[in-house]
Amino acid sequence: MELTLTRTTKRKGCTLGVLVVDGKEMCDTMEPTWRDLKKERKVKGCTAIPEGRYPVVITLSPKFGKWLPLLLNVPFFEGIRIHAGNLPADTEGCILVGEYNEETRQLECSTLYVRLLKQLIVEAKERGEGVWITVK
Repeated sequence: MELTLTRTTKRKGCTLGVLVVDGKEMCDTMEPTWRDLKKERKVKGCTAIPEGRYPVVITLSPKFGKWLPLLLNVPFFEGIRIHAGNLPADTEGCILVGEYNEETRQLECSTLYVRLLKQLIVEAKERGEGVWITVK
């Protein structure tokens, strides 16, 4: 299964994007501020992950106490998850999923999209497929 996160808006304070699953648009995303880590320093808890292609697994998150998608081998980062949240303050580097509301500047229906994404990942793994995310 192939996930693609295309960043569409890089604002001071947050980065917005669109998540596509196997060629079909699924939802919007929110991350911390994007920084070019080749030129800038990472700001702990306030920096989006670098562009790249990463394997995805589902593991039990010690922080959230839930089974959540985890991105592996992310340079300069550890514990990058895809999880629910509404505002940039809800992420320290992870990817939030949901429906972005421009008026309120927050994600809505986030828990629903995490649940749907987890189901798709589990089904792909049961079929013996690898799951990857490309962030661009």
